Amino acid sequence: MAGRTYADAVAALNTLQSNFAIVDSIRKSGKSLNKDAIPEMIDWCRRIGYEPSDLDRLNAIHIAGTKGKGSTSAFISSILGQYRFSSIPKSETPLLHKIGLYTSPHLRFVRERIQINNQPLSEEAFAKYFFETWDRLEEAAKAKGEPTDTTAKPVYFRFLTLMAYHTYMSESVDTAIIECGIGGEYDSTNILVKPTVTGITSLGIDHTAMLGNTIEEIAWHKGGIMKASAPCFTAPQPRAALEVLRQRADEVPTKLHVVDRNPALHDIKLGLAADFQKTNASLAVAIADAQLVALGHEDRKRQNELPSEFIRGLEEVRWPGRCETRREENIAWHIDGGHTLESIEVAGSWFASQIPPSSSTSSSKPKRKRILLFNQQTRDANALAKALHRTLVSALDEGQPFTHAVFCTNITFKEEGYRPDLMSMNTSSAAVERLDVQRGLAETWRDIDPEAVVEVKGSIEEAVGWCRDIAEAEKRDGKEVVMVLVTGSVLLVGGFLEVLETGKD
Repeated sequence: MAGRTYADAVAALNTLQSNFAIVDSIRKSGKSLNKDAIPEMIDWCRRIGYEPSDLDRLNAIHIAGTKGKGSTSAFISSILGQYRFSSIPKSETPLLHKIGLYTSPHLRFVRERIQINNQPLSEEAFAKYFFETWDRLEEAAKAKGEPTDTTAKPVYFRFLTLMAYHTYMSESVDTAIIECGIGGEYDSTNILVKPTVTGITSLGIDHTAMLGNTIEEIAWHKGGIMKASAPCFTAPQPRAALEVLRQRADEVPTKLHVVDRNPALHDIKLGLAADFQKTNASLAVAIADAQLVALGHEDRKRQNELPSEFIRGLEEVRWPGRCETRREENIAWHIDGGHTLESIEVAGSWFASQIPPSSSTSSSKPKRKRILLFNQQTRDANALAKALHRTLVSALDEGQPFTHAVFCTNITFKEEGYRPDLMSMNTSSAAVERLDVQRGLAETWRDIDPEAVVEVKGSIEEAVGWCRDIAEAEKRDGKEVVMVLVTGSVLLVGGFLEVLETGKD
């Protein structure tokens, strides 16, 4: 490979994406997650020079769940980051000099997935560790007399997981917080032998083609991250899910702790907005506390009082694209990457809480403009849109939550197309080009709200421009700030933030 820049790394990484035909055939076949995934991942790990037991040095915290995995992981990383310059009581050795955070998906840049001390890898560091991983895989293939093309590398997510482990080992990370991709039992992150702590966030129905259609099946998969060496902490779960998790804990065996909301959070302004984040923050507090104990700190657990380090960590955490608000002149963008039925309802409730009472239909003033900017390319988009409408109608006690709605693809820019970091090959390019999903969403929305102004756009850039045009017209008329909810897909939110950030340059 000639080039070795960050752009070269992203281009090479994109060759490892499964194309739409492969993904669609797996989805239609009804196959569950590959039971050979862990043995295969262990082999890949050995090819780049590590035994799974080598990863014990990372003192890993392993996080699974349906909702809130990323937020919980970010809370943990932020809390532990406050202890970076502390030392183990029995020595002067720094306890948490480097903290790794591996999450998915990314919003704008793929390097966001692999963080150290709450900062994404630099472009230079990403390229360095990417090509070290790439080269080791090719060298292993050559040694076995195998081809060195893309068949000598694992698929996209597995490659990034290998690269993250290699990065953290090379950087001598003291604690690595590892978020599962899908499931747990067969997730490619689950080659950890002795994590120090495991955690399971709120469970719901998602990825049914791979995890099953019931909460019990999903809980079984998520519970697969439990290890005998590590206590497991879980957010409160539906009764059926909790029974499965308890059975799995007994089989391991390990101790399962159910973490209720911590009353000490009542007076803390979390860095991540929305009331549901208190559930994630409570779980993060319990896990961070257990990690500190495992690494040599005294027990810092508090029920009604938290150490100042915990409070700072909870207040300073940043996780873009989750219940985030950004403002421009005469327009307020409310951004959340909700993409499951449960998370879209949470996003709707959060948006409703941001609407001031003065914009109610009971006011004698003309109704304030509210816009929905939405897409979901792979899941049941219509079901998500209907759930969002239902949630807002209930929360606002009015029949029309949005005066306008625009449905667009995840293509970033009209002329340039996808930003390379945001390219997705596992969707039908023909369906995207025809705007099949978007036209279907527009028809659905017109059915449930005939009075709304509905538009379809081919790119996020065009959808943002349409919203800005409406806001500009409102400004000329001297009317209130236009509120826009951007939701339905993490890919949409990532592209949206790219458009906003690019527009500021």
